[in-house]
Amino acid sequence: MSFSDHFSTQSVAYAEFRPHYPEEIFDWLAGQCREHNLCWDAATGNGQAAEALAGHFARVYASDGSASQIAAARKTANIEYAVEVAEKTQLTTESCDLVTVAQAYHWFDHAKFHAEVSRVLKPSGVLAVWGYGLHEVTPQVDAVTREYYHDVVGAYWPAERRHVENHYAGIAFPFAEIPTPQWQIRAEYSLPELLGYLESWSATQRYRKENSKDPLVLVKTKLAAVWGDVKTRSVSWPIFMRVGRKESSGR
Repeated sequence: MSFSDHFSTQSVAYAEFRPHYPEEIFDWLAGQCREHNLCWDAATGNGQAAEALAGHFARVYASDGSASQIAAARKTANIEYAVEVAEKTQLTTESCDLVTVAQAYHWFDHAKFHAEVSRVLKPSGVLAVWGYGLHEVTPQVDAVTREYYHDVVGAYWPAERRHVENHYAGIAFPFAEIPTPQWQIRAEYSLPELLGYLESWSATQRYRKENSKDPLVLVKTKLAAVWGDVKTRSVSWPIFMRVGRKESSGR
């Protein structure tokens, strides 16, 4: 099974600077499940979602195709980490109460992943996929980061990025969809932390690899000018989510 690896080279930056999801998401997801024995967090990255899910499920199986991402994950007693692609796992048939994908669903072969999810979910088990859009700080800071997103590294985004921009709306989703609340990620970032977050973008790394120079140099001065002399600023990311239940076929 092929694996599109966009994050191994920046696994440390990814672990350090990617924002953390609000706990309310995991409380709500656990509430959608009839049992709480096993959750599979697919494309777990540095295990951020898996760590939160471990507080709600007896076991969490956290898989990712990138060995360096798994190596950067914080280890917890009831999380089992595995290096494998999301479209084919070692999980037992009808073993999972919940399958989650945080900010990675757009990279998958969706037909193959859906087939694997249908195999491993228990009857009436739940699949939840989510992501987040461009962050918001202040209008002045946002103008610079959007210039960076569209004009500096815009041509270096993989084609799958369009699914994030469309909030996964264009992807066939063969599960009985459940309406979801609206959430935002909120954090306090310093300017170096915001730059670290921009460094974790796949387009930043692709630009750097193809041009042998750092694209952040093109916006650092502009960002510093609009950031001002405050140490930190509030940053928010709007979350979009699709959640569906496996139909039990009359069982």
